[in-house]
Amino acid sequence: MTRSLSKSGRDPRKALALLLVINLFCYLDRYILASIIPALKAEFLSGDPNANGKAGLLGTAFLVSYMLTAPVFGWLADRFSRWLIIGLSVALWSLASGASGLAGSFLVLLGTRIFLGIGEAGYGPAAPTIISDLYPLEKRGQVLAWFFMAIPVGSAIGYAFGGFVNAHLGWRWAFYLVAPPGLLLAVLCSFMPEPRRSSSSVAARPAAADYSHLVKIPSLVLNILAQTAMTFAIGGLSFWAPTYIIEARGLPKDTTALIFGGIVAGAGLFSTLLGGWLGDKLRPRFPGSYFLVSGCGMLLGFPATIAMLYVPFPAAWVCIFFAIFFLFFNTGPSNTALANVTPPSMRATAFALNILVIHLLGDALSPSLIGWIKDHGSWKLSFFTVSTAMLVAGVIWLCGMKALIRDTAAVEESETPRPLQ
Repeated sequence: MTRSLSKSGRDPRKALALLLVINLFCYLDRYILASIIPALKAEFLSGDPNANGKAGLLGTAFLVSYMLTAPVFGWLADRFSRWLIIGLSVALWSLASGASGLAGSFLVLLGTRIFLGIGEAGYGPAAPTIISDLYPLEKRGQVLAWFFMAIPVGSAIGYAFGGFVNAHLGWRWAFYLVAPPGLLLAVLCSFMPEPRRSSSSVAARPAAADYSHLVKIPSLVLNILAQTAMTFAIGGLSFWAPTYIIEARGLPKDTTALIFGGIVAGAGLFSTLLGGWLGDKLRPRFPGSYFLVSGCGMLLGFPATIAMLYVPFPAAWVCIFFAIFFLFFNTGPSNTALANVTPPSMRATAFALNILVIHLLGDALSPSLIGWIKDHGSWKLSFFTVSTAMLVAGVIWLCGMKALIRDTAAVEESETPRPLQ
């Protein structure tokens, strides 16, 4: 399949490279905010006793708009050019990022985060389905791991970039500077051909009634539930960890942003690629390997997160490294499992459904909830909530291994070309 696509001008490597760079900017734009929360609180929420809870709403506003509009874009991506949808989405979120720097009030900033979420909602369901169409199942885990490694690396760049620019030019310039390259990437999307459901997966566009089939796939449902718990944990940890380190542990702002960003980049990159490789490597021996790798990673991340609260710095950085490493270990395998158990003609909608649920019940809640717990309790209680969600995710993935084997086999059978009679 890869060879035929290349000959027809649809080079999977070019598509993967462009989607990877866009994904880096997606998470860079998203996580600039986390690195400048103290500056935003000082400017817009000074003296407010509920400052942390309100600051958490900036993350919630983005995620609510993201998750609610993702199903719409997923439906569109199953029917129209995904590259057109991606290009328009990248342009929208880049303009929204630039507009964040112009915000004169907390409410205006809240509004720009909403438009950022709408822009990213067009990209999230469409991009991984292009990769799934371009690469065969036996390579899909490693390739999707390369794509999703942009999550930790882009997030880390966002932390470091936001902290650096804030220290030297002010927080507004952190938003201004990311808009031009994002608009350039949006233009490049217009030159990419659509790899519409090539090979034996070609199928008629699904009817609305066909989507009821998605919720009847047991491993898909379990995967979404596990990703929801994981997203709750990683959303709370990534949003509040820099602020916790600065305010509760007394480390300087500039150093914290750079070190935390470096740890997220290093641990997340290595973990994401290793998880994707390990999932593919173990699959011939353990057909449920994608859930096995995901579940074990989450269970191992639990003690590292707890240790972060009690180990003094600088040794605590080691605990943070392993907490982040195991949090990202599932990224490639869990998303590969989602693609593998979903009919190709409905993959964009399946990813959109996943986006809706994991953010609705995951990191749309955790930033503001953890901020509220901190305002009325303690940092330790907040992060104990995060670590409990990690345990839940790990157990669900491990319990779903048998269902994953059955559901993957069913899709493989449906995609296998039948000999002509």
